[in-house]
Amino acid sequence: MKKLLFLLILISNFALAQMPNIANVWTNNSKPYIGTIGNENETIKLQIEISEQNRKNDQEYFVSGYTVVDKNKSKYEGKFTITKYKDGKKRGVVYGDYELAEENKGKHSGIFKGKFIYTFNWNKKTEKIENPFVELIGNWKSYDGTLNFKTILKNQ
Repeated sequence: MKKLLFLLILISNFALAQMPNIANVWTNNSKPYIGTIGNENETIKLQIEISEQNRKNDQEYFVSGYTVVDKNKSKYEGKFTITKYKDGKKRGVVYGDYELAEENKGKHSGIFKGKFIYTFNWNKKTEKIENPFVELIGNWKSYDGTLNFKTILKNQ
């Protein structure tokens, strides 16, 4: 009976364990993510101004900000969802999906969808994250369906 009780307590601790709030990772110290979009590798900047962890699902983060491509600036809202986490002694990796929906302002607005990878080194002495690197790989599709481009964005 004691073994069963211990096992139930152990399982409940794992089930109730909460993902640490890493909302500040996505804002990238107020710097934009920079990358390319389209066949001609046009420069795109993606600024995340607000990032909040979902209170009901700690693996999900709501984000908002704006994108800039050439002279087109669009506001967006969306989410990042963590799907997998690998913890090493010195290096951690977080995998997930993202979806960002721009304001519908014509042909040059749409939805970003893809995968992200967040890697970082853990400094045991200072107990802080070092060398954070976030990469967003996916596609952007216009709302009218006429444009569909590959995107790659990285934090700076």
